[in-house]
Amino acid sequence: MASETVGALTEAVYYILIALMQPMHGYGIMQKTEELSGGRVRLAAGTLYGALNKMVERGWIRALEEEKGSRRKEYLITPEGREIFEGEIRRLQELLDNGIKVLEAQNG
Repeated sequence: MASETVGALTEAVYYILIALMQPMHGYGIMQKTEELSGGRVRLAAGTLYGALNKMVERGWIRALEEEKGSRRKEYLITPEGREIFEGEIRRLQELLDNGIKVLEAQNG
């Protein structure tokens, strides 16, 4: 439920949700995360698939129907997952804004 308090997202979950704004399979998510973070965040397969399973259980993402003969499973963010992601953006923005205010007050 998006209305419940989730708390801070891990970087892995944050980047997975960004990647899944469009349908994507596991390897694509790993590549997108590495690209977006400038190589700083690299998801191991175990970390990725553990996070994907947990997010599916929470209703933040969903697995798409697999194409016949394909072993690749694609995922996509759900409306609830998008709410969680947008809440995290607001949380991070507040942290950034408050940090800037403090620094400006000290330097002012």
